Amino acid sequence: MSRVIRNDGFAEDVTRGEQVPDSTAERSGVANPCSPVDPTGERAVDELAMVPPHGFRHALRAFHSRDFTMFWWGALASNTGSWVQNLVVPFVLYDMTGSAFWVGLGTFMQFGPAMFLGPYAGSLADRHDRRRVLLVTQSLQALGAVVLWICWVSGVRDPGVILLLVGVAGVFHGINVPSWQSFVNDLVPRSHLRSAITLNSLQFNAARAVGPGLAGILLATLGVGWAFFINAVSFMFVLTALVAIRTRSKPRSSPLTGNAFRQFARAIEYTRAQPGIGVGILVAVLAGALGNPIFQFTIVFASEIYQVGPVGLSMLNVSLGIGAILAAPIVSGWDHVLSRGTVVRWALRAYAISIMAFALSPTYEAGIAALVCVGASFLAVISSTNSAVQIIVADHMRGRVLGLRTVAFTASYPVGALLQGWLSDVFGPRPVVGGAGLLLGAGALALSVRPGFLGRLDDPHDDSVGPVGA
Repeated sequence: MSRVIRNDGFAEDVTRGEQVPDSTAERSGVANPCSPVDPTGERAVDELAMVPPHGFRHALRAFHSRDFTMFWWGALASNTGSWVQNLVVPFVLYDMTGSAFWVGLGTFMQFGPAMFLGPYAGSLADRHDRRRVLLVTQSLQALGAVVLWICWVSGVRDPGVILLLVGVAGVFHGINVPSWQSFVNDLVPRSHLRSAITLNSLQFNAARAVGPGLAGILLATLGVGWAFFINAVSFMFVLTALVAIRTRSKPRSSPLTGNAFRQFARAIEYTRAQPGIGVGILVAVLAGALGNPIFQFTIVFASEIYQVGPVGLSMLNVSLGIGAILAAPIVSGWDHVLSRGTVVRWALRAYAISIMAFALSPTYEAGIAALVCVGASFLAVISSTNSAVQIIVADHMRGRVLGLRTVAFTASYPVGALLQGWLSDVFGPRPVVGGAGLLLGAGALALSVRPGFLGRLDDPHDDSVGPVGA
């Protein structure tokens, strides 16, 4: 039989005209020009397959799926509203208290609940139709946004009440995350998964570019109440998309046994047997604890260092989103050329250097330039590690493993934000942000010198069925 390896990861039987998955292409994600030979010993390979697919069009291949495209646009609109609120809430807290610690506390209340809900949320994503889970959690988050808007327009100006409402919304968000990330896998074929994951990160960061800009305009003109109202309304877009989507989660061949914590223990045991997943989670934790708190420090720098108003603050956050948008086509479009380990190795170093550059920036303009680099390297690190986890993990363990990743990442981020906020009140923002960047750089070098450590991010997909009830 003579076969031709194509760019889509399938082998075509040129004798019978049949298409069959090619194991080598599926494992590596790249057409292998050296595997198939014809009976004469000569390679029967399409010359085009010698060059891996790459470029801008390749980066957008997940948009070939109708359901993914609908979900992407709905999520973009909804997350834009969320980023309006994500900037306004810490702005309000800092305006009320003048304390970076309170800003960090707001971040903790937003993401902290996911630390405790991760075991339940991951099990939920594997037990039930993820689309239905998302419809419920997104509806509850919309309700929480409405309550926050009503409280503000009613005259409530207590930072404790705002933190409480943010915490309640954080509970629904924590339940939502594993199902959201797992659902992306349900919308596209495996050959398009890395594109889908990167584009999902792109819409999140595109919302980060648009949302804060809109928030700055609203704060300078219509006020906080309108910002909260727009966030509440924005949930309608993703809810509409979820209703219209035809895709349903694939039913499990066997039901899960045991409670959520037992299932979480199985996820930990499974992850220990998959080093690539463990490395992806470790890098995400490092970035979350030391790198991600910089997002809250834009408010502190805008007020204390640069002394700019709401519009100037919004531009600092917009620059983070712009950087991510610029990096996404490279991360996704060249994924068959640049390995995930290589991307993370260099992006993690760039992340650290960019954070230190922001800490030392002498002017507002220099700070914006540094944040563009921060946003680009953040997207590369988080998207590549998330892709590694999602590509490696066996389908029957997907929700629970992503629940474990959610617990690890969302524990590191709010704890890091809380600690850095407290240290900033004591030592000032510049040394704290610079010190975090220095520690992140040291961590990046430590991971890079271990032979083959980051290379485990390119481990193949686990095709094992797993035990009954796993």
